[in-house]
Amino acid sequence: MKKFLVLLSILIIGLFVFAEQMSLVILHTSDLHGNIFPVNYATNSPYYVGLGRVATFYKMEKEMNPNVLLIDTGDLIQGTPLEYYHARIDNEPMDPMVKVMNHLGYVASVIGNHEFNYGKKVLNKAVSEANFPFLSANIVDRDTGRPIFKPYLVFDYNGIKIGILGLTTKYIPHWEDPKNIRNIDFYDPVDVARKYVKILREEENVDVLIVGYHGGFERDLNTGEPTEEITGENEGYELLMEVPGIDVLLTGHQHRSISGIYNNVAVSMPSNWGKKVGRIELTLDNTNGKWNIVSKKSELLDSKTVESDEEVLALVRDYEDKVQKWLDQPVGMAKGDFYVDDPLKVRLGDHPLIEFVNTVQQTYSGVKISSTALFNNDIKGWKSGPITLRDINGVYIYPNTLKVLKVTGKDIKDAIEKSADYFVYENGKVDVNKSWVDPKPRHYNYDMWEGITYIIDVSKPVGQRVVFLEFEGRPIEMDKEYEIVLNNYRAGGGGGYTMFAGKPVVKEVMMEVSELMADYIMEHKIIEAKVDNNWFVATSEMYEVKDGDTLFKIGRMYNVYPYALAQWNHLKDPNKIYVGQKLVIYKPVK
Repeated sequence: MKKFLVLLSILIIGLFVFAEQMSLVILHTSDLHGNIFPVNYATNSPYYVGLGRVATFYKMEKEMNPNVLLIDTGDLIQGTPLEYYHARIDNEPMDPMVKVMNHLGYVASVIGNHEFNYGKKVLNKAVSEANFPFLSANIVDRDTGRPIFKPYLVFDYNGIKIGILGLTTKYIPHWEDPKNIRNIDFYDPVDVARKYVKILREEENVDVLIVGYHGGFERDLNTGEPTEEITGENEGYELLMEVPGIDVLLTGHQHRSISGIYNNVAVSMPSNWGKKVGRIELTLDNTNGKWNIVSKKSELLDSKTVESDEEVLALVRDYEDKVQKWLDQPVGMAKGDFYVDDPLKVRLGDHPLIEFVNTVQQTYSGVKISSTALFNNDIKGWKSGPITLRDINGVYIYPNTLKVLKVTGKDIKDAIEKSADYFVYENGKVDVNKSWVDPKPRHYNYDMWEGITYIIDVSKPVGQRVVFLEFEGRPIEMDKEYEIVLNNYRAGGGGGYTMFAGKPVVKEVMMEVSELMADYIMEHKIIEAKVDNNWFVATSEMYEVKDGDTLFKIGRMYNVYPYALAQWNHLKDPNKIYVGQKLVIYKPVK
């Protein structure tokens, strides 16, 4: 018995001697969108963004713990003039984002939807230059059904077997130029995850299973309630709840700040542009001879708290210097201000900057009806004086091209009704509908039109707010067909504008809108700030005609043109109104 106890004691001591715990840290970036330097390119002012700051976090972490993995979840090679210049003007050097990520030792990146924006040639070149794999299991060749990119990565890290599965939002065909995704299918990421998680667990026998998903969450992570229309664009919640076996879920696409442990899965979404870095810490133990995760922690690191790593910036300083010189080239002059003082006011009534973009689209498409958006609240436009490429790229921040669609009058009205949902009207005040800014700001989905005349009445219920809609002085007919020009994202139904999806494409203008804007300014040399006030957001009230009233008198009372009163009330003879007649008055929201 004594001998047995001695042997047992030796065995127990041996287990403790050979047992080991390890802390493994994952630093997670997503939606970097071409940001390396801490700069706002539109204003050339300092900004707390970029891979330079990510590098600082990485070096700080390595000093505390050598076991650090860097993983990215997509939208990498598009979004700044730095990447635009590289893709469109000088694509010969190594992609600057890839160059920095190679230097830092990224383990993997996931393909994002914006990776396709500059075409397959640019994307394939960036992929070939990386020392790390670009992952996506659900982007497949249409003919073979096989993944175009590496579906997953398995590697040994200090004796721990780690698997990383890449997934991408399946919604890309709703946005992307068809030529950039020709012969490519996008399978449902949840279905694909079920298949590959099983492979990684049962065949690869990984100790740690990380899923990198370029997509976001369609539901509240605590309640399960939908936070947006369930379209399939974002399926992170379904991945989290319906696919067992995932240890870590790294997400992106929505530009939200999310971290925590949900359904026993460590979750991260680190905002965008490097403003935040996800930090997940796993504690592993191999007491039983196999590494097991015994604890998980997830948090976000704020890039406002650090400075950029100068060694990293020096790696691509020559790229940046060329871009800065290019951006400061004047292309023409502005007569009057195209400046955005208040983004909400721009969306309440016609503005010179929006009218200019629509005019460019009308000019190069040859179509009379056009729509565009003020993409975010940081866009400022430009003031009277020289206009530079920096100004233009700061206004039109996406590499969109144009499409001319044939649509019905009802499609146009439905689209404006969708935009009209942007507003709430409470206690006599107009504000932005919370659903348009939470969980993610979607200002880019509020469109403003040129070539038609319309009024949005925010005092009416959602869906009934377009109270006046004309084209060339006549009411738009719901069943009649009209040609409209809009960007390729919206033309594919992007932003929930399903009324445009699948509509006949009359023609395409394949130059990017920012280039068309530059061409227009260079051709005209001087552009004048002007508006035709073809639309506005209003509230309404009824006025009962009194004895002695005329349209001119009523117009003066409300500061409205008599002709407008006649239009709004469909008066065949503006000189004939009668006592007791009720006239609708639309008062522009200030």
